[in-house]
Parts: sequence; structure tokens; C-alpha cells
Amino acid sequence: MSKRPHLLITNDDGIYAPGIRHLWNALKDFADITIVAPATEQSAVGVSITVRNPLRLHQVEWEGQTQAWSLTGTPADCIKMGLKVILDKKPDLIVSGINRGSNAGRNLMYSGTVGGTIEGIIQGVPGIAFSCVDYFNTDYQKVEHYVPLLVDYVVKHPLPSGSLLNVNFPTYQQEIKGFKLTRQGKEFWAEDPLERNHPAEGHSYYWLGAKLQQFEEHEDSDISWLARGYIAAVPVHVGELTDLAHLNDAKSHFENHLNLQARP
Repeated sequence: MSKRPHLLITNDDGIYAPGIRHLWNALKDFADITIVAPATEQSAVGVSITVRNPLRLHQVEWEGQTQAWSLTGTPADCIKMGLKVILDKKPDLIVSGINRGSNAGRNLMYSGTVGGTIEGIIQGVPGIAFSCVDYFNTDYQKVEHYVPLLVDYVVKHPLPSGSLLNVNFPTYQQEIKGFKLTRQGKEFWAEDPLERNHPAEGHSYYWLGAKLQQFEEHEDSDISWLARGYIAAVPVHVGELTDLAHLNDAKSHFENHLNLQARP
């Protein structure tokens, strides 16, 4: 019998959110699990970390043999604390989610769900981020069946170094037709600032608001496949942030031009 993988689970909706409970339930018979998740909702914090406030770590009662902690910080903080304080060795995989709402398209740039897995990449641990397209009427139960299939695949067929897998499930209104390994789309929630006036002091303030910014999408993108009822999984490489093509093309001209201009 093969060794059970050890998973470190986090999310950005908070440790008491239903999505993380369903993620644990989907994986508890497949793997040994440690949970470190934010004490409160941390949606849209990306890969931010807490540097101006203390972090408070509290053990949370959980079912079975699972050890769980809440942290007064972001998902990236949770991974830092999980790897440096709670665990005595690195897990096989970081699994984040299941998020309430889409992290397809460019939304992954804002996502705390994805941010937790990015922190894992920085620390040398691969990861999968799971999200449901639906923010309302999120059917976590429906997608539980597919979560261990994806995790088992990644454990047995490891991702390239520096890459995470960003997985989104289509709306609950569609029948799931299968899996697609695809590319990240362009869609994102853009700002739609709403001005308000303070009733007592009279000054203005804003709710940032949001409106869906849509584009003509590549037919082989997560946005396109989700619309057709497929689970969309995108390998996202964050291990090398340099635009190597531009570096190679522009290096000589950039340096020669600017060094010449800088001469007294």
C-alpha cells in the first residue's frame, strides 16, 4: 500500500467557511491533513502578508485526526506559519479552497485562495487552488467527487517546479462534462466605485464595488471551457517572473542606450 500524502489546507473565506469543510471532507479518506486557515474572511488579499500586526494562532477543534488552526492573518501568512511553526517537515502538497466565487481569468491575481498556493511555491511546495464559479448558491457537495481525483493526479504526476494548478468548477446549473487542462483567460472583476456621504460628518467615502469585465476569450481558456460545463485547470507558473523574451531582445539596447545617456 502506498504512503498517504500529507496535505496542508488553507483558504481565504475563513476557517469556518463551508468550502474548507467540504474540501477536507473530500480528501480526509485520501490523505493526512493539517489545516491552517484565516480566522476571518480574507478574500481578495492576493499573496499579501501581515507585517504591522501580531499574528495569533489558535487551535480549532476538528473531526477525526485532523489538526486545525486559525490564524489572524492572510492565506499566505497561514502557509508561512504552517510550514515554519506547526509542521516539522514540508507537506506533499498545499490545497486551498474551496473558494466561494470564480478565480478564473485574471481574478487569480487578486485571489487569496490562489495567494496561499503562491506562497507555497515560494517555499518550495506545490499547490492546487480550488474555486466554484458561483458566489451565490455555491454547490460544494456537487464538486467534492472531483477534488480527490485532481489531487491524486497531481500527487502521482507532479507539477513542474514553480507551478501551481488553478482549478475552477462551472456553475451548479450545468452538468459537469469533464476536465480540461487549459490556459488562463482574461475576464476579471473590475472596479465600479460607488460614492456615499457620511450621514453625520458629511464627507464622501467609497465602496469600491465591482462589475464583470469581459473580453473575447481564446477558445482554449478557462473562461471558455467553464461556460461549456467543464472543470478548468490551469497550470500557472510563478517560479520565474522575468519576461525572458523581452530580456533577451532588449538587454543590449536598454543598457547601451541608458548608459550612454547617463554619461556626464
